[in-house]
Amino acid sequence: MKRYPWVLILILTFLTAAEAHAFRMVKVDGSSTVYPITEAVSEEFLAAKRGRIRVMVGISGTGGGFKKFCRGEIDISDASRPIKPSEVRLCKENGIGYIELPIAYDGIAIVVNPANNWVDYMTVEELKRLWEPGAQGRVTRWSQVRKGWPDKEIHLFGAGVDSGTYDYFTKAIVGKEGASRGDFTASEDDNVLVQGIATDKFALGFFGLAYYEENRDKLRLIPIDDGDDSNGKGPILPSLETVRDGTYQPLSRPIFIYVNRASADRPEVKEFVEFYIENAGWLSKEVGYIPLPEKAYGLVLKRFRNRITGSIFAGEGSKIGVRIEDLLQKER
Repeated sequence: MKRYPWVLILILTFLTAAEAHAFRMVKVDGSSTVYPITEAVSEEFLAAKRGRIRVMVGISGTGGGFKKFCRGEIDISDASRPIKPSEVRLCKENGIGYIELPIAYDGIAIVVNPANNWVDYMTVEELKRLWEPGAQGRVTRWSQVRKGWPDKEIHLFGAGVDSGTYDYFTKAIVGKEGASRGDFTASEDDNVLVQGIATDKFALGFFGLAYYEENRDKLRLIPIDDGDDSNGKGPILPSLETVRDGTYQPLSRPIFIYVNRASADRPEVKEFVEFYIENAGWLSKEVGYIPLPEKAYGLVLKRFRNRITGSIFAGEGSKIGVRIEDLLQKER
């Protein structure tokens, strides 16, 4: 009888070890923009692996994800922009190597309420005038953006300051990451922005194109004129074609996952990342994003299998108007 507790302990120890082996965990966090793709991939992966490997996917924004990633708290960071120099330094300080993997293209959508019947298009210059830091407290009415628009207060919505979408938008429109007026409704949750714009006739906002596609019955998409008369196309709406061919500028961008170099050697992480790259094309399209060219996915898979660390952007952050396949080609 006295031996039974020891037998029980041995059994529990065995079961705990067996469970840990049976359910290996991959931890992902970061961008709300990349989240729908990662979630779709994880669901397909779970079905394919019959639950043998679990993938936990969180949303804390690109900046929030990199903070966790560079502290070694997660295996993969979803990112809607390239890693910043400050994040490169943080990873280096903590001994975290990273493998940067582009997985799709996205367009940043400029949207208004469907009851807005005066905005037919906007120029990059108008967006800059509206969003630059000096506009706070000064450009507050629609009539101040363009003559003939109503003399009504404009209500702005946009991605939170920890978001890669915010960083890219401010770089593309204002000319500097993080430079914008501060008197707008900001959220890391794109659904909050959708709800705000959908219930306010005088609202305008920006977020990833996929969230517009999910809510197109509640919002109206605005064409953007980049001021380049050489293409002869005028204002352009974001779409699969215009984002992929680069004509929707300057608000087309690549999106990424970053893999912890040490985690990449764990079988469950390796399996998940390879599955991700091999299925990112059709799954990104299914959830409203723009796949990379097929050739590019082959180069991305090669980059992962060769464990190439660092950034194809040289750790300098966002660059406007780049083609991922061109940057990857240079590594060959």
